[in-house]
Amino acid sequence: MNKTNIDILVIEDNPGDALLLKEAIKIINVFHELYIVKDGEEAMNFLYRKAEYEQAPRPDLIFLDLNLPKKDGREVLFEIKSKEELKQIPVVVLTSSQREEDISICYSLHANSYLNKPIDLDQFFKIMKLIEEYWFTLVKLPGKYKID
Repeated sequence: MNKTNIDILVIEDNPGDALLLKEAIKIINVFHELYIVKDGEEAMNFLYRKAEYEQAPRPDLIFLDLNLPKKDGREVLFEIKSKEELKQIPVVVLTSSQREEDISICYSLHANSYLNKPIDLDQFFKIMKLIEEYWFTLVKLPGKYKID
């Protein structure tokens, strides 16, 4: 593991899916803080530290749903990856969409991974163990310093 504390941002509007993900993330063997926002506008407020998110940390990893209210997940991904101060943050698209068009769009917008949401908690656990092994053990995540 390359960090002692991982900040994870989940952008998910479905409370049931957010709860499943929250429960599954509990099993990862990495000290982490989890932040959940429910729409695209709230996500960007978190990332830009606006409104109630003035003290928000810069996430080390983002889980992004595509079908969000207020600002769609594709728009959020575009904005993250087009801003110098945000583009290094790895974004894992975690969605129910299996459309080839969505997969292509997300990768063209520089998503780091595209995963389909599992249907039950056991599958979420399996995915989280794989994510833990890949993102928190093998991969070197970028630091939190600002690039000018």
